[in-house]
Amino acid sequence: MALEMPEVAGHPNRRRFKGVLTTVDIASDRAPSGARGHRVLLTASATELALPSLLGMAVDYTPELDGHDARRKVGIITTAELSARSRGAGQQLEVAGYLFEKDFPEIVSEIGSKGRMTLGMSYEIADVRVVDAEAAVWVIREFAFTGAAVLKRSRAAYAETWVELN
Repeated sequence: MALEMPEVAGHPNRRRFKGVLTTVDIASDRAPSGARGHRVLLTASATELALPSLLGMAVDYTPELDGHDARRKVGIITTAELSARSRGAGQQLEVAGYLFEKDFPEIVSEIGSKGRMTLGMSYEIADVRVVDAEAAVWVIREFAFTGAAVLKRSRAAYAETWVELN
């Protein structure tokens, strides 16, 4: 699924990025913020239904790359698709888009230098419907994406996430 944006050769404020936002049908490694200490599992069916809500959503960051800050929008997601994981069960939600390089040169440079080695991604969701709110792992059956964040992989709820410039 993609949001079509015209190519503009040499655009000073568009730097392509790609990454893995999350894994699907596998419980998170840690509890994401907002999950009240629960690990979570996004079902493939819920994620498929939510994909259109991810296109056009912003990518944000914090100066310490340790969380989310919806007021620091550093980019936009233009493509999202589910693909098979390189190992094991489940799928990965791969995203791509643009970072605003002219507006945020420091964070774009940091992503360029650290990228896949130490940085990950984290989703932001709303209108969440959980199968059993008392369960240790919340199985999420319905939601809408509201954005994403770039952060240190050690702070991401899913250890297999990554981001890099391309």
